[in-house]
Amino acid sequence: MRDLSRLRLGTAPDSWGVWFPQDPHQVTWTQYLDEVPRAGYQWTELGPQGFLPQDPARLRDELDRRGLKVCGGTVFAALHQGDDALKRAIDAFGREARLLSAVGAEYLVHLPEQYTDMHSGEATEAAELNAEHWRNLVTGTNELGRVIFEEHGVRLVFHPHVDTHVDTQERIERFLTDTDPRYVNLCLDTGHIAYAGGDNLQIVERFPDRITYVHLKQVDPQVRERVRREGLPLSDAVKLGAMVEPPYGDPPMPPLLDALAALGRDIFCVVEQDLYPVEPDVPLPIAARTAGYFAGCGLGPVRRWPYSSPGSAA
Repeated sequence: MRDLSRLRLGTAPDSWGVWFPQDPHQVTWTQYLDEVPRAGYQWTELGPQGFLPQDPARLRDELDRRGLKVCGGTVFAALHQGDDALKRAIDAFGREARLLSAVGAEYLVHLPEQYTDMHSGEATEAAELNAEHWRNLVTGTNELGRVIFEEHGVRLVFHPHVDTHVDTQERIERFLTDTDPRYVNLCLDTGHIAYAGGDNLQIVERFPDRITYVHLKQVDPQVRERVRREGLPLSDAVKLGAMVEPPYGDPPMPPLLDALAALGRDIFCVVEQDLYPVEPDVPLPIAARTAGYFAGCGLGPVRRWPYSSPGSAA
């Protein structure tokens, strides 16, 4: 195995079942921040915009007293819808970029809007983009990336996602070919790519310079096959356990980590395991086991103190 020292392990609120700024089926932001270091992580994403405190001074204080650092943030946008959507995105991403800059982070993950409702799974628009909408997506993403970089020094990374218009490997490669690498690069979400039948290693091989940020995720192949067979939306798939902790899903992690290490640069590798909705006592032990798994692979940094189950010695 290659030296993985330039791959920096992090986690995200998604691994605690957080999909929305507030929701009764999610853990609170205080529970999340308290449990991240217990699970073994130093780096975290901000999660859905508005989930963590939005005042920079308060956020820095909450992070500092837990010994945490921010690696990135995430915001949704429907840039295929045209100029009005781009204006809204520049405002929303600009607010997130200012917060990221204030806490010393430089990556902002662009999540395309799903064409299915995140609660019900019902279709909200067509699953295919016409030529005009694709142009809107490409030009809008380029402009959004340019604005947040030139105004805030924050780098945009685009996140392919199930139930969006950039999900399959073919669409991902077309998107990377059409967009400007000065302002737009890829958040390689290994689970979403595998879920849609893509080959993560092939994407890394074909677009090595565009892989600047990673979400580490695995998909259960049996659940994936059921989803394909029954035509289920992502919201139903997650409830069925589509995303699993390593090493129990696809893609296999050791060869992927080797390929990322071979790129020869610092890359945040952020663990995500979609769990929404979930009972509040479920995520911590999963997150701790996952941190231990990646530490065993040679990926770090991981905190020296592990998660202790209730009643055990800390």
